Amino acid sequence: MFGLGWPEIVALVVIALLVFGPEKLPQAASQAGRTLRQLRQMANNARSDLEANLGPEFKNFDPADLNPKTFVRKHLLEDVENDWKDEAAPPPPEPPVPAYAELSVGEIPPYDNEAT
Repeated sequence: MFGLGWPEIVALVVIALLVFGPEKLPQAASQAGRTLRQLRQMANNARSDLEANLGPEFKNFDPADLNPKTFVRKHLLEDVENDWKDEAAPPPPEPPVPAYAELSVGEIPPYDNEAT
């Protein structure tokens, strides 16, 4: 959900018990649930109003596309990825041919004074 694991959730519950006390904690939790439900309802209403008022041109509009990461990925990198997919795949490289003769067992390789 928010990247919270069990240790973090337990820590939040303990802190909530210390802050609100065992008597007021159920009331605080129900109030938080109602507030979260109202926020979700407001967000869904805003999205439906936006879609209704934009008209048919923006039928597939998604507000998440306005996120900068999503925008860049969709509008800038999509073309590059399509270009890579459209190009014919290059043939696999041929294995390199050794420019030297293979050494026999126990033979010492030649020494090159100019090599670094």
